[in-house]
Amino acid sequence: MSVLTILKYFDYLKKGRGPRHHQEIVENYANALGISMQFFDVQKSGKLVNNKIVWRGDSALHDGSEENLDLSKGLYDAGDLMKFGFPMAFTATVLSWAILEYGDHMNAVKQLEHAQESLKWITDYLINAHPSQNMLYIQVGDPDLDHSCWERPETMSEKRPLTQINTTFPGTEVAAETAAAMASASLVFRRINSSYANLLLMHARQLFTFADTYRGSYSMSVPQVQKYYNSTGYEDELLWAATWLYHATRDRSYLEYVTDINGQAFANWGIPTWFSWDNKHAGLQVLLSRINIFGSEDVSETENLGLQMYRRTAESIMCGLLPDSPTATSSRTDSGLIWIVKWNSLQHPVASAFLAVLYSDYMITSGTETLYCSGKSYQPHDLRKFAISQVDYLLGKNPMEMSYLVGYGNNYPLYVHHRGSSIPANANTGCTDGFKWLESESPNPNVAIGALVGGPFLNESYIDSRNNSMQGEPTTYNSALLVGLLSGLVTSSQMVKSYT
Repeated sequence: MSVLTILKYFDYLKKGRGPRHHQEIVENYANALGISMQFFDVQKSGKLVNNKIVWRGDSALHDGSEENLDLSKGLYDAGDLMKFGFPMAFTATVLSWAILEYGDHMNAVKQLEHAQESLKWITDYLINAHPSQNMLYIQVGDPDLDHSCWERPETMSEKRPLTQINTTFPGTEVAAETAAAMASASLVFRRINSSYANLLLMHARQLFTFADTYRGSYSMSVPQVQKYYNSTGYEDELLWAATWLYHATRDRSYLEYVTDINGQAFANWGIPTWFSWDNKHAGLQVLLSRINIFGSEDVSETENLGLQMYRRTAESIMCGLLPDSPTATSSRTDSGLIWIVKWNSLQHPVASAFLAVLYSDYMITSGTETLYCSGKSYQPHDLRKFAISQVDYLLGKNPMEMSYLVGYGNNYPLYVHHRGSSIPANANTGCTDGFKWLESESPNPNVAIGALVGGPFLNESYIDSRNNSMQGEPTTYNSALLVGLLSGLVTSSQMVKSYT
């Protein structure tokens, strides 16, 4: 097996997907990347393997058992103990994207294997959550019951009901996002575990067909999700999933789906948006720009016209991010941080910076020297400079002079809104008697290493209180976006022109 693994690795290098020539390592970003990767370990559910977090143990081992399913793996969503399928699948898609684009950067700082293991922990769960073609389990746990408890995951005792979507109660956006996660992950594992990659791709195809055939929002089918992860529409997820399936299969029908068939109706061409777990449009514009920028022999004239529209929209997004562009967004703090909403405010600047690094590197690799914004020209390094401004802010270059990444630097939040972090590992609390730890005035006894907290208010203040979930609760999807951003900035190199 060892010999086979080595041979596969050399094949990986020969085919151009291994380490490429890169510039010097930026040590502070390498340090931040190593720290941020650990939050996936903090959030793991199930029987832990090679556990690196001393205060975490096995948990939720019986999730799914009432339906004879093993849903013990996956990641807890945030500071609670829920498994929400929609944002978890988005976490997997973004982590896959980061690995596909910057796997060589991760490898240069010894984080690639960690990233792959974290991704597989999610996709193992997603595979088991899809037991039949037109059924997907999208949630483990009752959020109202979960939020009425404050306890460690290792000592959970309340019921963990399952929620599913099916042909009667469809959920197009979550089925499509899960298809995107599996298609993108299949590309990650293609040369290191081909049978697993094929399994992922089979599930991705089935889930996309299910999502597209039985259209309907999961927010309508499962109204209780509206309080937590309400969807504003599923058209973006259908395009997002089809795009990842095109990258994974080179099946022209998926490219036709996102250009000729549904581009005009679904893509919001010409309308810049913000990239998030709910809205994939901005990520979609950048991902499809990649095909237009690097070219593809199997693209028809009409498909190419659609790709050009995606690229023009991506350029509009980039122009909005550049601070001195004629079309720069005014949605920023005085110090220049992109700021859109008060809940989980760091998601949008991190997501925007990740897209900016990607687009900058697409330009460099393709020899595209200039981005035009309403008559003013910019170069790739301007986008990279913007991305650096956002990540430097969250790492401590801000009016609070604090790092919003737990474990990085000497001044970071100590009262993170996180159950496992806030309760001593030797405490044996039940559902409600753990609330004394929520109300405790002492700092969290366990460091939620790698957690990116919600972030500052518009006035750039931050209140470090365990009860301040608006600012102090971390999420796994924020971590995936940050991993992508840091991986892009930790060094530089030419990008692969094709994922396959």
